[in-house]
Amino acid sequence: MVTTAGGGAPPVVLIGLMGSGKTTVARLVATALGRPMRDSDDELEAEHGLSAAQQVARHGADLLHQREARQLQQALADRRAPVVAAAASVVEDPACRAALAGAFVVWLDAPAAVLAERMRDGAHRPHYHPDLEKMLTEQYQRRARWFSQVADLRVDVAESSPRQAAERVLAALPGSG
Repeated sequence: MVTTAGGGAPPVVLIGLMGSGKTTVARLVATALGRPMRDSDDELEAEHGLSAAQQVARHGADLLHQREARQLQQALADRRAPVVAAAASVVEDPACRAALAGAFVVWLDAPAAVLAERMRDGAHRPHYHPDLEKMLTEQYQRRARWFSQVADLRVDVAESSPRQAAERVLAALPGSG
């Protein structure tokens, strides 16, 4: 449920597993709305000088996930009501799940096999297991209940293009008509 202080437009937050298209769809939605776009991967790489995969290799997944949670909290505090491509891990953090109540949250969802295929070329993403489909299936099993809990909208991105997903998001936004 979206609740915003002062009645302003809420931030739009895209969640989902790696490879679901959060960055691409967020960029399209931000452009359409004329809002700033904030991307967890880009911001954390700019701040720490390492991709998410490099951060995991050097410092471990726990530190990366703490940084991702902090980045989401900072993005949600942005008064410009940004469109945020959030790290998948943020739904595991109870404080992040609570903070998402003030945003319009969109879960970009697809089967693990589809996401694994998309991830094969993404060296910037951490591969916690050599079998990407198995890794994503395990992440899905752990996170799906939280994705479902916080999402205002679920978009199946297995068969839809990023532009189609963005159009669904825009059509579902509060006040869109």
